[in-house]
Amino acid sequence: MASNPVHGLPFLPGMSFKDSTKTAFHRCQTLGYRNGYAVVQRPTLGIGGDRLQVTQLSQAELDDLASKAPLLTYGQPKQAPPAEFIPAHVAFDKKVLKFDAYFQEDVPMSTEEHYRIRQVKIYYYLEDDSMSVIEPVVENSGIPQGKLIKRQRLAKNDRGDHYHWKDLNRGIDITIYGKTFRVVDCDRFTQVFLESQGIELNPPEKMALDPYTELRKQPLRKYVTPSDFDQLKQFLTFDKQVLRFYAIWDDTDSMFGECRTYIIHYYLMDDTVEIREVHERNNGRDPFPLLMNRQRVPKVLVKNAKNFPQCVLEISDQEVLEWYTAKDFLVGKSLTILGRTFFIYDCDPFTRQYYKEKFGISDLPRIDVSKKEPAPVKQELPPYNGYGLVEDSAQNCFALIPKAPRKDVIKMLLNDNKVLRYLAALESPIPEDKDRRFVFSYFLATDMISIFEPPVRNSGIIGGKYLGRTKVIKPYSSVENPVYYSPSDFFIGAVIEVFGHRFVILDTDDYVLKYMESNAAQYSPEALLSVQNHVRKREGPAPELENKQTEVDPGVQELEVLIDTIQKQLKDPPCKDNIREAFQIYDKEASGYVDKEMFFKVCDSLNLPVDDSLIKEVTCKQLRLPALACSDLVWTLPGSL
Repeated sequence: MASNPVHGLPFLPGMSFKDSTKTAFHRCQTLGYRNGYAVVQRPTLGIGGDRLQVTQLSQAELDDLASKAPLLTYGQPKQAPPAEFIPAHVAFDKKVLKFDAYFQEDVPMSTEEHYRIRQVKIYYYLEDDSMSVIEPVVENSGIPQGKLIKRQRLAKNDRGDHYHWKDLNRGIDITIYGKTFRVVDCDRFTQVFLESQGIELNPPEKMALDPYTELRKQPLRKYVTPSDFDQLKQFLTFDKQVLRFYAIWDDTDSMFGECRTYIIHYYLMDDTVEIREVHERNNGRDPFPLLMNRQRVPKVLVKNAKNFPQCVLEISDQEVLEWYTAKDFLVGKSLTILGRTFFIYDCDPFTRQYYKEKFGISDLPRIDVSKKEPAPVKQELPPYNGYGLVEDSAQNCFALIPKAPRKDVIKMLLNDNKVLRYLAALESPIPEDKDRRFVFSYFLATDMISIFEPPVRNSGIIGGKYLGRTKVIKPYSSVENPVYYSPSDFFIGAVIEVFGHRFVILDTDDYVLKYMESNAAQYSPEALLSVQNHVRKREGPAPELENKQTEVDPGVQELEVLIDTIQKQLKDPPCKDNIREAFQIYDKEASGYVDKEMFFKVCDSLNLPVDDSLIKEVTCKQLRLPALACSDLVWTLPGSL
């Protein structure tokens, strides 16, 4: 037992007293709600409102107080009397929720409409949770309308659940028997009932309208007061008076468009317009006289006249707010007729006089509409790729299927089989290339050059064709405008550069000199003189040789006899390549002569078979023979065999 905190006496009979002033003996509240949740609070006051110390109650006492039921103190509570039972068909009798909705229906077999909007009413009966869908009847609609779905409970899903009034709201889609209904609004009773049940309603939506029904609505009838304008007076006054304007239609912005000229006639008698085409000779067009037949042209249409079937029906005054008049046709002004924009640049004298008298416009100058032809586009060729001639490569840029470049047929016929030949040496720092010789052939018919290298035995270089027939471009000439070598570039001492190799002209044939003399205008005087001097030097030593031969006539005769005899005996002379070198070695004085003994000694060293009887035929031992002649003696033997 706990001790008395006031008197310090044990709580036993006879040791405590009752406070007569104390009237409250209730327990303090330990249960409460915080943020909507029930919580248990630790008591701070005891029975009667006495303040408890924190350490006054043990945990066991606290648990005992928390689990103590009020039934032990106050007894079993009395049951409240049951409320009077009211069935649903009585409580919700004649209470129906009404929603406005619509659904969209496809129209596949009509050209005037692709879909149809059908407005319906959805009724929900609270007494038995049944629903019905009713479409208001529209007169002359041609559609079966009325009750679409009779009153019944409607399935919400495949699990057997049915629609409840809690599933209905504004701005939602509900599917009933495969049709999707859009709920847009509800009546006042439905709104109050759903809000009383704690359902937050969505904002109402606007009911969708059927486009075809709106299109068929008849506009309000407008009464037009007839005008007091006298059309008969206009006809009689302006009969046979026509305003003529000259206009152009510029359609160059579109593909294959062009700028075409027209004549616009405005008839003052009935305000009609006619557009005539201006044809030119050989323009490739059919001679249709009229672009637009004579008719009144609307300027401003009413808003609803955009969909008017103009191709079927004529436009009446009800579809047009304003027509084109004579004031709209002015020089320097553009106007749109039948979708084409015409620019008026001139008119005839009668039209100028009419505008001056009628509207006071005297300044109607002619406007120059002629367009300057654009500068021709320069065709730029791509850079030369190095294959073939420049003319052949350029043909790929001129046509889809390239053709061979044109040839000068007259030049080919006049210079057929005419070839200029030159002897040239290769200018090279390599020692092996100094003795190489090349034959240049210039073909006058095609201006092509070919190079041939004569084969030389034991030179280590394979001779033959060095360059095939082709045109050779001069160095330092541009690829766009190539300059080729011509016959005037070939003369004695001229340097010809062929694809990076430099050649020096050393000699020519006799036909080159004849061609140069017959075509002296093509050559410079220095070039012609160089070839003439070279030919003279080449032919000059011939008379001196004849004089020498006459002076040594006996030796020559003996030499000829010796040559004939040796040619008969020799059939296959060996070492014929070393004969000239051997005679030059024994001719130490470089006089050009050797004696007979030295001659036969050289023949023995080279194993040349010479009969001993030939020695007896020579009467004088001191007979001296030319060294070059002796070499020719033996050198000509292989050629004669």
